[in-house]
Amino acid sequence: MANLKISFITPEASPYIKTGGLADISGALPGLLSKMGHSVRLFLPLYRQIKGGFPNLVQLPVEFDCKIGEKVYRGEILATKDSRSALEILFIKNDHFFDREEPYRDITIGKDYIDNDERFIFFSQAVLEALKKLDWSPDIIHVHDWQASLIPAYLKTTYKDDIFFRDSRTILTIHNLAYQGQFSAGSFEKVGVDKELFAPAGPFEYWGKVNFLKAGIVYADHLTTVSPTYAKEIQTTSDYGMGLEGVIRERAEHLTGILNGVDYGVWSPKSDSLIPFRYFPANLSGKRKNKLDLLLKAGLPLRVEDPLVAMISRLDSQKGFDLIEEAMEGIMSLRLQFIMLGTGDKKYHDFFESVQAKYSDRFRVFLGFDNNLAHLIEAGADVFLMPSRYEPCGLNQMYSLKYGTVPIVRRTGGLADTVLNFDEKTSRGTGVVFEKYDSAEMLEAVKRAISLFGRKRIWHKIIKNGMREDFSWEKSSRRYEELYFGISVKSDKQSSSIILGR
Repeated sequence: MANLKISFITPEASPYIKTGGLADISGALPGLLSKMGHSVRLFLPLYRQIKGGFPNLVQLPVEFDCKIGEKVYRGEILATKDSRSALEILFIKNDHFFDREEPYRDITIGKDYIDNDERFIFFSQAVLEALKKLDWSPDIIHVHDWQASLIPAYLKTTYKDDIFFRDSRTILTIHNLAYQGQFSAGSFEKVGVDKELFAPAGPFEYWGKVNFLKAGIVYADHLTTVSPTYAKEIQTTSDYGMGLEGVIRERAEHLTGILNGVDYGVWSPKSDSLIPFRYFPANLSGKRKNKLDLLLKAGLPLRVEDPLVAMISRLDSQKGFDLIEEAMEGIMSLRLQFIMLGTGDKKYHDFFESVQAKYSDRFRVFLGFDNNLAHLIEAGADVFLMPSRYEPCGLNQMYSLKYGTVPIVRRTGGLADTVLNFDEKTSRGTGVVFEKYDSAEMLEAVKRAISLFGRKRIWHKIIKNGMREDFSWEKSSRRYEELYFGISVKSDKQSSSIILGR
């Protein structure tokens, strides 16, 4: 197969800027594709945090103008190269839009920036103009989430007759349908496309608002989500499709679920530099030592024979914290200790601080995020709880499997695709899985895990089953490569390009 030219367009990527799991994916996949022999360029906005944290970026002799409504904004490009691969990282510079304290939210008012529509209209236009200025015509333009969703729309409207992009095909990856880039109707004029496209039920219109993600779903040549089960779920009800389930069903033939991968160079107990004691399946003594270290760090009694349950999560109802709140007394009535790390809704901050005050010898909450502590929790805990209402993919359950920390999950999205309920008859399975989004059912799952923990031979079997699982990025990157060739004009297969808006 011929090598491809791939543009990877994302609002965040590790190690440059991270607010969630998207950054992990964007930080891993492009480099792997580059190592596979493809020519890959990763595009990001040049946020203030990037300028401050990576001062050695090189300014390219490239400038371009982008029109938003009646205003014109100048864009520039700074660049660097990944030291581990041939990947080029290109940063779109415009200080008016991106030189701010946070990537998406105004921390002074605790809300999204009021001009997020203009910021990512600019970013989408700027990437296309930058590609032309650089004279680099991609075979594949892979965009991520609502912040880059206008790019497929522009290519089928404003740029539809531009010969430069004649052979380019677009893929939109949806990481979480809850975030759609919805703005008031007045934002549509800023996009700069034919006004007829904002007609009721049109590509850009959603209940009287502009919806960037909807436009991307309609216009992209292919869609992906971050797990096979989530790809099915988002076509069903509004609980998963978030109001776009009908639009997604119309594109079902061009939708693929590809499970996110794990970077085992970072997340493996055999080599993790952030944990005090390394270990592997044949010798789990290091895990017990890490548990002691974690309990000491948390200021909890060293009850190593009691199961240690953990959570690392955004404190949000999507992640199942309404169930945790309902079942907390029942959980704490069990013989266990519980450590939690995360930040989110203030009501949950207050609630878990009150739980900590009541059960100070068995419960500890760390409000915030601490990467070192996150690694120690994965290595030191016995059980990891993820009772999500929906979960596009999830990464912590995959980290937990590798660290021998048995996950309790609800069967949804990527959790369903990665954790197999343990069957005592066959000794197959890697965790405890429950079905209904219900606090009583979750509590029964916790009780089952505690019961299994007390049966050491069975518990070690579950641990070793999980540690043998392979969710590496190498497997997922091959799936993406196959998809790229499947829609590329370099492939013998016919492109899945849609007619609408051409």
